[in-house]
Amino acid sequence: MIREWTRADTVAFLHAPTADDDKYSRGVVALRTGSRAYPGAAVLGVEAAWRAGAGYVRYSGGAADAVLARRPETVAGSDIGRTRVGAWVIGSGTDAAHRDDDELAALQEVLHRETPVVVDAGALDLAHGATAPLVLTPHAGELARLRERLGLASAGSGSSSAPSDDASSDQRVAEVVETAEKLGNVVVRKGTRTIIAAPGAQPISVSNGPAWLATAGTGDVLAAVIAALLAANPDRPHQETAAAAVWLHGHAGARASGSVDGAIGHPIVALDVAEALSAAIGELIA
Repeated sequence: MIREWTRADTVAFLHAPTADDDKYSRGVVALRTGSRAYPGAAVLGVEAAWRAGAGYVRYSGGAADAVLARRPETVAGSDIGRTRVGAWVIGSGTDAAHRDDDELAALQEVLHRETPVVVDAGALDLAHGATAPLVLTPHAGELARLRERLGLASAGSGSSSAPSDDASSDQRVAEVVETAEKLGNVVVRKGTRTIIAAPGAQPISVSNGPAWLATAGTGDVLAAVIAALLAANPDRPHQETAAAAVWLHGHAGARASGSVDGAIGHPIVALDVAEALSAAIGELIA
């Protein structure tokens, strides 16, 4: 049995600040994403973290110049360990094949703290053995490769390298659940129907996003939205927080593409989704 996530479920994870809040209580997000060669993922993630309600955003990757040009409110530097970080994002816009020893050491330090980490794209290979609580965000191909590294066969194929999208809907859910159990952490399998699984918990399905979200960079935005909600909801189950972030991301995509209430809508780019988050949150908490 799978739980279908709803708008009402999401609203419970969104909060209007009160007079007692400050930038720390609203949530601190830190990102180590992108690179000098590929700064886009870093810019998208930082933009999304701010737009999703974070009170403080730190950046420690190699794309600081691009990040600060877009969002000067961001604090960039390598001393993030002295900041009260509520959630990390790593891996977006990076490639494990191009990771040097210094980058590996920095990522391993993040993965062995107590702070929740959203693990995306180029850092998924480091998830096994991490001690921090993780939320992994693979798409179908990344999930297949992750399962291969974990020694798990793709459902219905008998081969660990077969693409997950070849499996039936039930098989895809089973793959995500099995992977979450193997890693002992939350796994968010991105797609038209996103599946979120956690060890020992009922899997969750989110399918409110428009097809226009299938464009480069929207996964970078999603990873940062998940981190922003994790930082703002430290005492809530990470699986449910991730589901709320996926639903919010889908709703922002619908608003950005003009496809709310069944309209066909129009093409969008990832930055449109990030920019739509603020208004989407305002609508949901009104």
